[in-house]
Amino acid sequence: MDQTTISPVVGHPSQQHSTAKLKQSPTLATLDLPDNMDMDHRGNTTPPEKSSRPSFSSVREVDLSDMAQTFTSTKVSSYSRLAEEAIDDQPSPQEMATQTQFVPPVTQPNSKLHGCWFPAVAADGFQGWKQIGVRGRQASKSYGDLQALKMVWSTPVTPVKKKDPERPAPGHSSIEKLPTEILSHIIDHLVLDVPPNGISARNVDLMCVLLTSRTLHSATLNALYKNITIPHSRIFRKFLSHLAQNKELGTIVRRLDFSHFNPTPLFFTASERATTRNLTPETLMQCLELTPFLREFLAQEYIEDEIDGNVLRKLFFGLGRLQGVDFCGCSSASFRKAFESILLSDWPETLTISRLSLHKCITLPASVFETLLPRLGNLTHLDLSGTRVTNEALQSIPHSAKITHLNLSKCKLLTADVVIDFLGNHPAVRELVFLSLGADARSHQLLDEDDLDRLIPVLPQTLRSLSLKGSKMTASHIDLLRPLTKHLEELALGRRLKIPDIDRLFVPDEKHDDDANEALLDGQLGWVPHTLRYVDLSDYTAGELDLITLFERNTSIMKRYSAPLEVIEVTDELYARLAKSPVVRKLGWTVTENGSRAWLVRVHDPESDGPRDSGLRSWKMGAAFWGMRKIPVAAAEVGGMYGSYMFQRKL
Repeated sequence: MDQTTISPVVGHPSQQHSTAKLKQSPTLATLDLPDNMDMDHRGNTTPPEKSSRPSFSSVREVDLSDMAQTFTSTKVSSYSRLAEEAIDDQPSPQEMATQTQFVPPVTQPNSKLHGCWFPAVAADGFQGWKQIGVRGRQASKSYGDLQALKMVWSTPVTPVKKKDPERPAPGHSSIEKLPTEILSHIIDHLVLDVPPNGISARNVDLMCVLLTSRTLHSATLNALYKNITIPHSRIFRKFLSHLAQNKELGTIVRRLDFSHFNPTPLFFTASERATTRNLTPETLMQCLELTPFLREFLAQEYIEDEIDGNVLRKLFFGLGRLQGVDFCGCSSASFRKAFESILLSDWPETLTISRLSLHKCITLPASVFETLLPRLGNLTHLDLSGTRVTNEALQSIPHSAKITHLNLSKCKLLTADVVIDFLGNHPAVRELVFLSLGADARSHQLLDEDDLDRLIPVLPQTLRSLSLKGSKMTASHIDLLRPLTKHLEELALGRRLKIPDIDRLFVPDEKHDDDANEALLDGQLGWVPHTLRYVDLSDYTAGELDLITLFERNTSIMKRYSAPLEVIEVTDELYARLAKSPVVRKLGWTVTENGSRAWLVRVHDPESDGPRDSGLRSWKMGAAFWGMRKIPVAAAEVGGMYGSYMFQRKL
């Protein structure tokens, strides 16, 4: 275990119950918790609902749905509607001084007999009345009720509570005696990674645990500060302020996650955002200086202008334990200039980064990749979708790398010969699990028929997800793809295939006449069922995809015995047409859509099908549904801008 996991200075939590006292405690810096604590009319906090809580301005998966490919989308956050301070500094009712006032009756304003004292009466030992309306009458409250409300003049002696002999002494309970590693794993289950929508409270359970004991206080601080999610600049300002005041907390931070960041609901113009000075290159640099043991930095296009040359130097050269970096969608001119400014720096021979995503960083020049990739000797995850990576840069990846996830979709400067040679001979890609070579056939084609004949046979058996979208396929490629379907779970097919060709992936070839050769019969007897759960047919337009053949009786794709297949992606042009078709529902399927993508999804029947496969796989790193088009670099729930790139946008 990392020796820096637990903060070296963990103080005893304050035993005062005043909310003003709690506000002053630096150990209660739980980022966005104070901004969105939801309370009912009795002042009780509402427990978080993790399964139904949308993330901040994001696309995320619905975890408890009975059907795959179910998403929620939140475009406007209610953070902007909440007050900046959510902790009430007013004294509690129990601490307020009791004020008394004699109120005469309206009909006899001069009477001293028929009036009443509020809230209590002090006369000859009488403890007072509380006026309560009961069906139009006034009823008294007993002395015990007045005592509980602290509305009496005399304070009774508090009875001495007897200690339970079986109750352990403070710090000696069973859970407090657990090793720190185990206790931290237990508390991690209470952490909510995805920010709430401003209605549900976040990390309320952790706040309660934080005030329980010294041991739990220490372990809970680790859970609160290990993975930091920044949904907007106000939260970043608070987080940075707490780190500046308590530098030991910065040693706990392992992840800075800006994937949910969206400044638009709070600041409508760039000038307003610049005026606040909450998140700037200077403050971001200060934050990185205060988090020396950072392992994952997750950025996206909304903070691209805050990533300058100094920030990049700190990330690549100044954080010795950094493993995952994600610059998804960063393509501004300032971001490009920042990268170009560090190319002439004194680069080390090897970088510590093992997971790198430059997904859709379309403006970075080829020199960036030619400088960066040769130094990634520990590389396992590489997402270069839509970039200007060259053949030379791809081949310069060190042989010591162990790449399991590789996304080269829409890389127009790569050639088929180099890609095939790289996948077939480079030692770094012998254990690939996720491979995307997709292309937009309308503007670029990477693989033709001959290229596929050479590529498919060299693909490793470790593959679980393969995208050949945009390639030019023929019926002969089905025989090459069949062995892959025995271990693949996701397959994106190219163009020019017919529905009967695709159907051969799911069933053995049939014997049509008595003169058929014995090899055909042997193939039927030795047939191994497929493992496909997702097939992408979105390359086929509404005019190219033969729906009549797809739904006819002799086609097995839509039949029950094509299981475990449960998701078929189609072009979004077909969504409206399929959603109205009664045939889809009759065959046990339904249609879902999200953004620019649409899917045919098999309807799950718990009685006949048993429990539904959640779709969670270790190689998905937190994603539950099928067909993700962006490689994650951190194991976390899908949401925010990353959810949009994974499941909402076209290739």
